Amino acid sequence: QVQLVESGGGLVQAGGSLRLSCAASGRIVSIHGMDWYRQAPGKQRELVAAITSGGSTNYADSVKGRFTISRDNPKNTVYLQMTSLNVEDTAVYYCHALVGVIAKDYWGQGTQVTVSS
Repeated sequence: QVQLVESGGGLVQAGGSLRLSCAASGRIVSIHGMDWYRQAPGKQRELVAAITSGGSTNYADSVKGRFTISRDNPKNTVYLQMTSLNVEDTAVYYCHALVGVIAKDYWGQGTQVTVSS
C-alpha cells in the first residue's frame, strides 16, 4: 500500500505565499506523474499543476507564473510553491500520484489553503 501525506497548508493574506509538500511512502517501486489538484466549495476538483518523472511540468492557466511544481525523486516528494495568492486560490489542495508498473492512482487526504483579502 502507498500513502500520500500533504503538509504546508494554512491561512495566508492575499499576496502572500505558501509551500505545499506531499510525501509518498509505502511499497513504492516507481512513481510516474505527480500532481496537485484543488477543490473549492461548490466547485469541481481541478488540476492545478502536474510534473512527470522526468521533470516536465504543466499548469492550469489560472496559476501560471504564480505557482511552481517540483519534485524530489529520491525522497518521493512533490512540492507546490504558491506565490501572489488571491482569494480565488482558497480550496482544499490534494496530492495525486501514479505509482508502480500499473500506474495505480493514489490521493492524499487534502490540505486546506485559505487566502484572506
